[in-house]
Amino acid sequence: MKIIHKRIYITLIFILLLISGLGARLVQLQLVSTESFTDKKINLIEGSVKQRTQEMVVDDGRGKFEDKNGQSLTAITHNRLVLFPFLEKMKWPVQQVSEIVGMQPKELTNRLANAKTPVVITKELSHAQVEKINALKVPGVFGIPLKDERPVPLAEHLIGLEAQSKQIIEEKYSDKLKNGAIKSTTPVGISGMQRAFDEFLLPEQESKLLYHVDRLGGPMFGIDVKYTGTANPYYPVSVRTTLDLSAQELVENTLNHYKLKDGGAVLIDIKNNKVIAMASRPSINKKDPFKKQNGSDSVENRLLTPQTPGSIFKTVTAAAALEQNKIQPSFTYNCDKSIYGNNVEEDHQKGQLTFEESFAQSCNATFAQLAKEMIISNPNILEQYADKLGLIQPVGWRGDVFHFEHFKQFLGEKSGRVWTNEREKKVPNAVAQTAIGQLDVKVTPLAVANMMATIARGGEKKQVKAVDALEYKNNTSLYTFKEHELKGDTINKATAASMQQLLKGVVQSEKGTGRRFQTLPYEVAGKSGTAEINVKDDVVNKWFAGYFPADDPKYAMVVVDLNTKSAISPTNSVFYDIVKGMYDLNTR
Repeated sequence: MKIIHKRIYITLIFILLLISGLGARLVQLQLVSTESFTDKKINLIEGSVKQRTQEMVVDDGRGKFEDKNGQSLTAITHNRLVLFPFLEKMKWPVQQVSEIVGMQPKELTNRLANAKTPVVITKELSHAQVEKINALKVPGVFGIPLKDERPVPLAEHLIGLEAQSKQIIEEKYSDKLKNGAIKSTTPVGISGMQRAFDEFLLPEQESKLLYHVDRLGGPMFGIDVKYTGTANPYYPVSVRTTLDLSAQELVENTLNHYKLKDGGAVLIDIKNNKVIAMASRPSINKKDPFKKQNGSDSVENRLLTPQTPGSIFKTVTAAAALEQNKIQPSFTYNCDKSIYGNNVEEDHQKGQLTFEESFAQSCNATFAQLAKEMIISNPNILEQYADKLGLIQPVGWRGDVFHFEHFKQFLGEKSGRVWTNEREKKVPNAVAQTAIGQLDVKVTPLAVANMMATIARGGEKKQVKAVDALEYKNNTSLYTFKEHELKGDTINKATAASMQQLLKGVVQSEKGTGRRFQTLPYEVAGKSGTAEINVKDDVVNKWFAGYFPADDPKYAMVVVDLNTKSAISPTNSVFYDIVKGMYDLNTR
C-alpha cells in the first residue's frame, strides 16, 4: 500500500512539473519572447497575425521610373475587379456587379469557388465602371487600379533590375535593417538605375487590401476589408527620366523587328543632351541575369561598354587633320591601296579621291596616311582629339547629390581608349590601324552618340543625362539634375562646321556609304563603320552614327550590331526606320 502511495506522489509530482514546464513555456511564448523567439529571432506576434490574415498587395511601395511626361516605364495600370474569398459563403449582389462589368454572374461565382486568396478579374474596367462598383459599397467587392509589369520591358538595361539580396541589404542598409525600416527580403536594385538610385527608391510601406480569417477561411471580425498604405505625402519617390515613352517603344520595336541580337541603339536630344531612348541587346535573362551571353552578363548595357568602332573613328582622325591644317583641297589619295600600301581587291578599289570624297566613301588609305603624317610631330594626336570629341572619358552625368559624392546616373559606364601600348605609336602599321578604329581602339556607343551631338552643336561638350529629377509623391521636386559640361578641350567651331559638311557628304554623295538615307523625310548627317573582329569568320561590328535633321539638328543617334556578319547586318535598316519613325511621331 505504501508503495502505491509513493508511486502516486511521484506521478503527481511529475505531472505538476510537466504543467509548470508547459506554463513556463507558455509565458515565454506569449509574454517574454514574443518578438524574438529562438536564436533565429522569430517574431511570433507577426507570424500569428500573418497566419490569420489574407491580403492583397496593391503597391509594393518602391519608387517608380517615369518618362519625361510622367508615364510609367516599368508598369501599365489597369482598372480591375477584385473579389474576396469570403463572398462565396455570403449573399452579395452578384447580378448587379455582373451587369456593371459586362460578365455573366456564373463567371464571377465560378472564379470564387474554393478561392483562398483575393480573386482579380482580368477584364479591364473603365473609370466609370470602377466608380459604379465602389458606389455599391459591397464588402469584399472592389474596383481598383492595379499595376502590371509591361509585357515587353522598356529600356530594361538602362533602368535595371530589382531583386531580393540579403548581401546588399546587410552591406548597404544595416542601420535600416536593425531599426526595422526594411527587411532582409526587401527588394533592392541590383543593376542599372535601379541600383544607382536605390537609396531613393527603397519602400516605406506596402499598400494592401487585407482582412482577418479563422481557420476555415471565414472572416473573424465581420466582413470589413481594410486598406493599409503609407500616409506619407512624400513617398514613394519617382525618378523622372529623360526618356520619351513613344520614342523608346519605337526603338525597341525596330530592334525586335530586325532581330538585332547583340548591340543596340541610343537616341539623344542634341539641344540639352538628354537620352530620349536607349535599348540594348540581348535582352536580360531574368532567371539568371548575370549569366554570360556572348562573353558578357546579360544585364550588361552594350551601349555603355567599349566596342571596336572601325571607320566611325575616322571622324577623330578627320577632325585632327582639319584642325592641324593637314588638308589640301585639291590633293587626292590613292584609294586603290590598303593601309599598308598594298593593292586592295579590285571590287574594293575606289581610285584617286579627295579628302572629302575619302570620308564619304570611307577610304582607309587616306586616314592611315594622314595619321602617320600627324603622329610624327605629335605622338598623342589621336587620343587628344578622341578626348576633344568626348570618346575616352565617361560621358554620362555625374556629380555630387546630397551626401553621395561622384554620383553616376549610368552605373557600369566604362571609359574608351585609343592605345594600350605606347610603343605602338612608333609602328606605322599600328598607327594606320588605329587611325581607322582598329587595333586597340574601343569606345562606347553612348560616347559616339555624344560625339555626334557635340559636332552638331558646334563643338560644345556636355555630359549626357538620363534622369531630369527626383520627385516626391505629391509631385514636388526632391532634386533636379542640372546640365553639366563635359570637362576638357574641344574642337573649335570652324572644325565643327567642316565636320558637319563631311558628315552630310556621307549621305548626300552619290557614292557615300550612307546614301541609302537620302530618301528619308529628315536629312541625315553621319558616318558608317565596319570593325573587323574576326577576319577568318567575317565577324564584324557594324555601325551607323549620325544626327538629324542635318541643317537643324535635333537628334543624335547610334545603331550598332556587334559580332555579326557584315552582309546580313540590319544596322542601316534599323537606323532608317527609327529616323522615319521619329518624323512620324513629330508630325502626327
